Amino acid sequence: MDNRRNTLIVFVISITLIFVLRLFYIQVIDSQWKEEAASMSERKIVQYPSRGLVLDRTQQILVANTPVYDLMVVPEQLEIQDTAKLCELLGITKLEFLVSMDAAFSYSRKKASALVKQIPAQEFAPIAEALFSYKGLYGQPRTLRSYPLNVAAHALGYISEVSPNQIAKSDYYTQGDYIGSSGLELKYENYLRGVKGAQYVVVDVHNNQKGIYNEGNLDKNSEAGEVLYSTIHAELQAYAEQLMQGKKGSVVAIEPKTGEILCIVTNPTYDPNLLIGRIRGKNYRKLLQDTLKPLFNRSIMSRYPPGSTFKLFNALVGLQEGVLDSNTQYTCRQGYFYAGRKMGCHAHSSPVNLQYSIQTSCNAYYANVFKSILDHGKTSEEGYKKWMTYAREFGLGSQLGIDLPNETSGFLPSENYYNKIYGKGSWNGHTVISLAIGQGELGVSPLQMANYTAAISNRGYYIEPHLVRSVGDSLLTYKRHDISIDKKHFETVVSGMRKVVTNGTGRGVDFDAENFPMCGKTGTAQNPHGKDHSIFIAFAPKDDPKIAIAVYVENVGFGSTWAAPITSLVAEKYLTDSISRPLVEKRMFDGLLY
Repeated sequence: MDNRRNTLIVFVISITLIFVLRLFYIQVIDSQWKEEAASMSERKIVQYPSRGLVLDRTQQILVANTPVYDLMVVPEQLEIQDTAKLCELLGITKLEFLVSMDAAFSYSRKKASALVKQIPAQEFAPIAEALFSYKGLYGQPRTLRSYPLNVAAHALGYISEVSPNQIAKSDYYTQGDYIGSSGLELKYENYLRGVKGAQYVVVDVHNNQKGIYNEGNLDKNSEAGEVLYSTIHAELQAYAEQLMQGKKGSVVAIEPKTGEILCIVTNPTYDPNLLIGRIRGKNYRKLLQDTLKPLFNRSIMSRYPPGSTFKLFNALVGLQEGVLDSNTQYTCRQGYFYAGRKMGCHAHSSPVNLQYSIQTSCNAYYANVFKSILDHGKTSEEGYKKWMTYAREFGLGSQLGIDLPNETSGFLPSENYYNKIYGKGSWNGHTVISLAIGQGELGVSPLQMANYTAAISNRGYYIEPHLVRSVGDSLLTYKRHDISIDKKHFETVVSGMRKVVTNGTGRGVDFDAENFPMCGKTGTAQNPHGKDHSIFIAFAPKDDPKIAIAVYVENVGFGSTWAAPITSLVAEKYLTDSISRPLVEKRMFDGLLY
């Protein structure tokens, strides 16, 4: 009997101990039952922060927020009597409902995920009134981007839903979150996104909120994203975009002394409001398939030849290296003749000095200058390496570091590039003579050309071009780059650029010669795929530059025909806030060239 009693006692104690340990595990260690119990009485509502606004340089709102709702579903709790009625209320098909539910189940049976995303506030009101009939559904507020001025789409960028890969790499994002995907939205994502908050509420079995859980002690307020104060001049941006309608190309304008970008235009462009809300996916596919490539940012991603605008660079290098001065003359017989070949040139007086060569854009003059620069070294390769060093000082052949993603470096061929093609020691100035007039292998972006113009207007330096002046109260700083060419040589070239406008290939673009004398240079870039590109670079006023501009218009011919008038109108609009040549403006507005 004693043995039986002891066995029974051990058995009871063992069973009791098992139950105690199990209860301890369930209540203290294992969170599963806590979560299930909580799901019946409390709900965590993520408080999504408003993304930071983006303002222009005059405090106009470029990117704003508008309230929307996501309809959330907890699959395990979902109870629906009439699916067709619910689909009608939500404005979706039964197939769309089933697809969303399948995705929700795949994500989690117990955790909430979005059934219908980004429902405008006015459309969500009748849905909210009916939610008491649908256990397992609730609305979650968030904000959606809006673009009140509909300008600068490529620069501002857009947001899109995070991918699984992005979620895996970050502690911030969860399924259904949105992230900057291009432009400033991407570059400044960490500042714009803000900090998420959370609110815990008590709900009943009918999905009705009954109050705040635990007196709000667990709640955390969200923190809005930082405001970006951009350098863009919204009115100028809109005007430049209007001038470029019907044309392929780009306009980039910079404030020379600060490197602040005043406008950055790419055309064809698109309405940024097309890439928000539930219509985003459909519209994005259409834009992606458009043969005009409206999503391609020509201003920072294109590689164009600089054309005759590059003659200014060769003049500066020639002056600095001492292979020419302002009195150096070369003969031009409508071209430059070498090795049984000819580089053509248009008719003008001869011989040609430096100032006149800039004014008339003489090809023969710069063929002689370029060959002299390369011959100035012990070998052509050594002379070329020196020439290339100056080019890099202007920011050519490398990224300028603008605060936008996907900037091209352009292309500046190295000496090794030519060694591979022709063999080391087997090429000289004549072999690569097309570089004298900005052709050949050279490739630059409109941004690089605007920056190059700013460097000339500053007489030998530039500030890294940028689109954001400050993030919240934090003023950003940008690096100054100095060019090892004497200021006096820049003055010589600038005087020639003034003659381009007064009596040269760019005459007719002056709008107020007394107060805002403009300096410019035309360019016509050869294009193997069609008609030449029209190029013009300019800055004004001559001795106190406030704006430097580069304009490319694709496949339309001479620089003076389209690019020069557009440049002049943009400068006039910015400097005088008016237009004195309505007929020129109308011709640009009416020019539908594709």
